[in-house]
Amino acid sequence: MQNGGNRSNPGKAAGPREAAKESAEALAIEVLGYIAADPAALERFMSLSGLEIGNLRAAAAEPGFFVGVLDFLASNEALLLAFAANAGRDPAAVLRARHLLAPPEEMI
Repeated sequence: MQNGGNRSNPGKAAGPREAAKESAEALAIEVLGYIAADPAALERFMSLSGLEIGNLRAAAAEPGFFVGVLDFLASNEALLLAFAANAGRDPAAVLRARHLLAPPEEMI
């Protein structure tokens, strides 16, 4: 029984791509926490996204939410650099995470 762990939990990530996606989502959650700790940034994020505090949790379950969080951070260089310094991360990690969550469409 080689993949017994996956059978008991079919939603568990099985490959490197899924692991990378989970890592990108974890980064987006970290970014959201950083934004939430800054009242001005949170107000701007909520305003631009059209969200309210009451529906933020439900919105987080929607496809594309994490991409929006990462896009918001990436669109403000000062906020991006502050997050990166605070989190001890390379600012480019945000862009890589965004690309993993919403890769560009292939050229036809």
